[in-house]
This record gives sequence, structure tokens and C-alpha cells, in this order.
Amino acid sequence: NFTDGVVAPMMYMTIFGAPLALMYKAVNTMDSMVGYKNEKYLFFGRAAAKIDDFFNYIPARFAAIMWIIASGISGYSMKDSYRVWKRDRRKHSSPNSAQTEAACAGALGIQLAGPAYYFGTHYDKQYIGDKKRAVEPEDIRRTDRIMHVGALISLVVFMTVRLGVLLLIF
Repeated sequence: NFTDGVVAPMMYMTIFGAPLALMYKAVNTMDSMVGYKNEKYLFFGRAAAKIDDFFNYIPARFAAIMWIIASGISGYSMKDSYRVWKRDRRKHSSPNSAQTEAACAGALGIQLAGPAYYFGTHYDKQYIGDKKRAVEPEDIRRTDRIMHVGALISLVVFMTVRLGVLLLIF
């Protein structure tokens, strides 16, 4: 959600303006709605997923770096966030999905992902992160704190870029 809902829209808005930011959100929403690997949506959903993968490739990696920095600022392990991100960022069928998930798992010292059920079908997915402790409800607040700090850092970065571009033009 940090990539899809915060970083990518800011990035597209900053660099390309409202039209591409809106196009990005349309593609991302289409992927959320029909990007499933089931018979009903296989071909339509696959197109939505591949387009979304393309649009999120750079934002997902930028978001992971912002997450790692925000982890340290928020009082969590920036070192472990980076280490787990480097190791586990490719442990997902999507090229983008595990980027911030790995950084989050490392920062909090928890294990995420793993085997799951979607629409009644079992998927044997890999674990992301190290199980230094069990996941607990407070991790939602911890993650939220890191996300807010990461969003503020991203906003400052994108505002600085936008201001720099405007100064160059005028």
C-alpha cells in the first residue's frame, strides 16, 4: 500500500503531472480489481497485472529505500530493514510486491508472507523476513508509524525535485 497508495502517485504527479498520476491510479485499481490468476480473469487480469508491474517498477524500489530510511528515523532497525530487503525483495511472484514488505519485515524483526489461501486455493509462498519474534497487533501501529515517516520523507524529496524543475524552467 505504501508503494501503490503513496509513493507511486506522488512520483507520477511530481514528474508527469495529473494526467499520468490519474492513469497510474486507473491501472493500479484495475490490477486490484481483476489482476487475479484464476480462469475468470486470467487474460484480462494478466494484462492489468503486467501493466501495473511496469508502472510500479521504479516506484516500488524508491519506496523500499524510503521505508528503510524511515525505519531508522522511527527508531527501528535500518540495518536489518536494508539487509532483509536485499535478501528477500524477490520472494514474490510480482517483481514489486516484496520490495517494501521485505524492508518492513526487517525493520520490525518479524516474518511476513508465507503459505496463503486465495479463493479457497492454497499457495505455498515463501516467507519474507526473519522470525526474531511473533507478529503482534502492535505491529500495525509500528508499521503505520514507519509509513507516515516514509510518506513525509517522500513528500520532501518530490517537492524538492518539483521545485528544482520549476527553478530550471523559469
